[in-house]
Amino acid sequence: MALRRGRGVAAINYPTGMNLGGDPSQALVHSTPTGAFMVTLSSVDLGQGLRQVMAQICAETIGIPTEQVTIDTADTDTGPHCMGTFASRGTHRIGNAVAQAAREARQVMLEVAAEALEVDAGDLDTDGKGMIHVKGAPQKAISVFDTALAAHFKYGRSISGRGMFLVPRSFPETETGAMKPATCYAHACTVVDVEVDDETGEVDVVSVKNVFEVGRALNPRMVEQQLVGGSWMGISHALYETTEPYYPAREHGGRDFNEYLMPGPGNLAETETIVLERPAADGPYGAKGVGEMCANPQIPAVANAVFDAVGVRIDSLPITPEKILRALKAKRAAA
Repeated sequence: MALRRGRGVAAINYPTGMNLGGDPSQALVHSTPTGAFMVTLSSVDLGQGLRQVMAQICAETIGIPTEQVTIDTADTDTGPHCMGTFASRGTHRIGNAVAQAAREARQVMLEVAAEALEVDAGDLDTDGKGMIHVKGAPQKAISVFDTALAAHFKYGRSISGRGMFLVPRSFPETETGAMKPATCYAHACTVVDVEVDDETGEVDVVSVKNVFEVGRALNPRMVEQQLVGGSWMGISHALYETTEPYYPAREHGGRDFNEYLMPGPGNLAETETIVLERPAADGPYGAKGVGEMCANPQIPAVANAVFDAVGVRIDSLPITPEKILRALKAKRAAA
């Protein structure tokens, strides 16, 4: 009996959103009298950082500091329509809607600034720091603050914009059934090293190496945090988590999250994550969806690593010591 080392590899491609029925999301953007911008959504931040990324997209599009943008995800009854925060669609679908609304608001802002500066709106640009200036003549400028004041109290203009992202529906071809179920795909590859005790069936994950292609990482630090957390969620699915009855009786199962089996700090292996950026043609600033993808490839990679270590294929989750021992026993009996 011994500890046996194994390595498993798995690669996936993962669709962003859905392409059945258009998968629409809407956004509204408007300026306050002091030049701050409010983005109104019905989309929900589940902890993945949607508010921060939407603020970045709005600020980049309008040409103002991110700190001047507030994201309001108040109520699905009163906010603009959104299909929901699922299918790894948030950054791509909602981000596109925010960018479209922000472009419309930016155009109104430049028109008001042009009237105040007595120039053409096409001759103006923003510096990203709160100023609007004439191209080639930065000394001739007006602040976003003063522009918003003028819009509200002098010119009677609403600096606002509406945005909606809608995917053209793809219908199956009659003869072949071919269709385009998604507009862009993210990709990932994982290599897992494990040690399996062939006497107890216990699996120890030694190292995890992930490569994720995410389109463009709009907030690299948040993307990395989500990918690392998702990676260990995948390991947890592979080896620990289940809602099935526990052997030998159903009441042995976890009754709440205090008893629900998940890996603890001592179970976390050395993890390396590499991010590849390959911008999507239809993504906001090239972004794709990375939400669910980050927890997928680790599962088959662990299963492959166990097979490489002890020569048995476990095809149900989680891969428990009991399943490994039963498979080893069956393999010996067959031999």
